[in-house]
Amino acid sequence: MSPDLLYALSGVALCGIGLAGFLLLDHLLRRLLAFNLLGSGVFLVLVGLAQHRGGPDPVPQALVLTGIVVAIAATALAIVLIRRYFHLTGRTSLADAGDGQS
Repeated sequence: MSPDLLYALSGVALCGIGLAGFLLLDHLLRRLLAFNLLGSGVFLVLVGLAQHRGGPDPVPQALVLTGIVVAIAATALAIVLIRRYFHLTGRTSLADAGDGQS
């Protein structure tokens, strides 16, 4: 098994763990962490499968670097929004549709 394929398969495993965590967890900060794990898995798959004539392809690597910067900025924004939601409502999870709140 080549190292590139190992990177891609571990990225798929991270995507699966992140997706399961995002769907199954209610706590907003844990969901954010699971979403970041999912994104890291996608980055790992892109780097692992990016081959061009036997060597690494620079275009997917540049896209992954750009994606990492965007993911950091989006995570910072999400943390601020989660903190603001907690201070407004006092809850760390979103309201269910059956709660009767609009």
